[in-house]
Amino acid sequence: MNDPRWALAQRVIASPHLSSSPKLVEFFLYVVDCSLREAPEEATEQQIGVHVFHRIPGYNSSDDSIVRSQARLLRLKLAAYFANEGNSEELLVEIPKGHYLPVFRPANHAASAPPRAGSLSLEIAETLPETAAEPPSSSRRFLWKGIAGALLCLLIGGLSGLLLERRLSAVPRSDVDTFWKPFFVGDSPLIIYSNPLFKGTPYTGLKLVPNADMADSPEYPGTPDETYTGTGEATAIHELTRVFDTHHADFTLKRSRLVTWDEAKLRNLVFVGAPSQNGALQDLSTTSDFAIELDGNDKGYILNRHPHSGEPQRFVPASPNDEYAIIASIPGIESNRRIAIFTGLTTNGTQAAVEFACTPENVRQITDRVGKTSGVIKPFEAVLHIKLSGGVPLQSALETVHSR
Repeated sequence: MNDPRWALAQRVIASPHLSSSPKLVEFFLYVVDCSLREAPEEATEQQIGVHVFHRIPGYNSSDDSIVRSQARLLRLKLAAYFANEGNSEELLVEIPKGHYLPVFRPANHAASAPPRAGSLSLEIAETLPETAAEPPSSSRRFLWKGIAGALLCLLIGGLSGLLLERRLSAVPRSDVDTFWKPFFVGDSPLIIYSNPLFKGTPYTGLKLVPNADMADSPEYPGTPDETYTGTGEATAIHELTRVFDTHHADFTLKRSRLVTWDEAKLRNLVFVGAPSQNGALQDLSTTSDFAIELDGNDKGYILNRHPHSGEPQRFVPASPNDEYAIIASIPGIESNRRIAIFTGLTTNGTQAAVEFACTPENVRQITDRVGKTSGVIKPFEAVLHIKLSGGVPLQSALETVHSR
């Protein structure tokens, strides 16, 4: 890469200030890469926590301050570099406070250079008390005025924050909360996504094994591969991460084949993906009004086991741009627990179902039909009708809702 900004980054990480801190080097290079690619959405606290510090997606950054604390240290290291061996650089790189995306700007050598702290590094010098020399009386007065002003600002800021907190507490919560409230409290819920089993290789061809019991069948030769999931499930997890982050809540993400029921029975559960590719959902012994079935041509449809008046017994796509999905919130395995289910005829339907439950006006439609108790939507099952374009969900409509 011939970009002078990248060359500068290489000189910075080679300096004594960063070369002995591998994790800070990784942090710095990650955000520099985001800046050069103009991808600020990848330089958020959550994304840095996941990609640099290997936190799980959706981790609670309010409780885990690793990114913020390391960012402060990185800013000190950068300042130390440009105050010492980097003081003749033509470019400067800074990470503004409150942000993580680096900013590059030309160095202003005409300006007075920052004071150097002799043999001390900038980090150490900044922590030393300023007692080496007694300031003149005018400087002392100026210092006390500054301290008084800072205390006044803190007092005003604290009062403003208190008033803002009270104002926010009076604001009605989003309709999305009526669906997700049980999942935001207590132990972090378990989000279980589809994990289908394939046989073969990407080079010779992969074949979906419809049932794990058939994995050893001669009909499915090759090496088992259970590392795949759908693009819709991946997008759905991103949407769930956004909603949980907004509420400063955490969740545990697991692929279906790694779930143990000893772990799951005491937690709230969220299933993402079709039962045929989500073994944990198949094992869940719960009655349901709607189920995904296949016709004689292996085309999916949704079976309505207990049709209400005027409802069809089957929800069948009329064209390749039609899709159906099931969305449900039902009682958990143990009391006071909930299970959410999002499953489409295809991966696109699964994505649309999750997005539906993360949109206030959509959740409001369900709440108006089934009601709520203590601010939480009552148990239900529903069928969505989805319009697609090029495999992308464009519009989702509530087809029918059954209360549980």
